[in-house]
Amino acid sequence: MNNYKCIIVDDEELARKLLENYVSRIQLLDLVGMAKNSLEANQLVLQNDVDILFLDIQMPDISGIELVKLLHLKPQIIFTTAYPEYALDGFDLNVTDYLLKPFSFERFLTGVNKAIEQIKLKSLAVTPVPQTKIADLPLDYMVVKSDQKLLKIKFNDIVYIEGMKEYVAFHTSDERIIALFSLKQLMLDLPDYFIRIHRSFIVNKKFAKAIEGPFVHLNELKLPIGKSFKKDVISQLFS
Repeated sequence: MNNYKCIIVDDEELARKLLENYVSRIQLLDLVGMAKNSLEANQLVLQNDVDILFLDIQMPDISGIELVKLLHLKPQIIFTTAYPEYALDGFDLNVTDYLLKPFSFERFLTGVNKAIEQIKLKSLAVTPVPQTKIADLPLDYMVVKSDQKLLKIKFNDIVYIEGMKEYVAFHTSDERIIALFSLKQLMLDLPDYFIRIHRSFIVNKKFAKAIEGPFVHLNELKLPIGKSFKKDVISQLFS
């Protein structure tokens, strides 16, 4: 098993030293560089195949938030900051975790485990058949490629679709298939009996049984309804 390459970015030397110590205690991590500002960090990311970026937010010239927005190929981002008010920015940027200083090694390890899980999921993700649009496929299914195999997924078998950063998970009655797709693009291409109920969820209306408060019931499962989606969800499910 290959180790996961990481970079530490913080303008405070003591913070860098603490993170360096934490990283050294995890055998699966290889520290390939440290930076005291975003410009140095950007150069390190460009020069290395980085898996995890431990990133402070408040730094001179370019903040950690601005750096994330500038990165083209983003590693797993774990914010390390003393300022809780930036948590919402982290959520909007889909960062892996948000560690509020001072944090323990145990909390640090939790963030690392999240990042590794995301990396593993991404490595297992299946890719769509090249130059093929869902809307152009015949009959009632779509095709994805996985491990040198072509998988056929019938639209009627899909209970819901879950957005997971750059990829999605198709949940059927008996399996989950991870694929590299944009949730937004999928919504445009899927049959009209699919409805987006949340920024992270698309459901098959045929499986929707009820709405209870901020949730849609899909048999024994409950999925959240986003506030901005609720009006459309109610009208489309019960019209």
